[in-house]
Amino acid sequence: MNKNSNTRTVTVRNPQGLHARPADLLVRMASGYQSNILIGRDGVLVDCKSILSLLTLGASQGTVLTVSADGGDAEDALSAIQGLFDAGFDETNEVPGAESALDG
Repeated sequence: MNKNSNTRTVTVRNPQGLHARPADLLVRMASGYQSNILIGRDGVLVDCKSILSLLTLGASQGTVLTVSADGGDAEDALSAIQGLFDAGFDETNEVPGAESALDG
């Protein structure tokens, strides 16, 4: 494995799962990095920069996914993607009046 390859585990937190809107946000974020980014579960990995591939994962709330990135900006990409999942793609809104993690 390349020394610039990193892996993280993320959990789908938003109630609707990885549907079109969060998949689009994920693709947009991943596309901003040069690294090759893969995401998947149960041994099936797909390109994180392809919305159709992401939707084939069928990732509902609570699904645990593995994200790996290979390239010079891999760690930055993984941190950003993990933050997106941790924020529930800004769909959980558990704290009324709290500022969105995606605003800014």
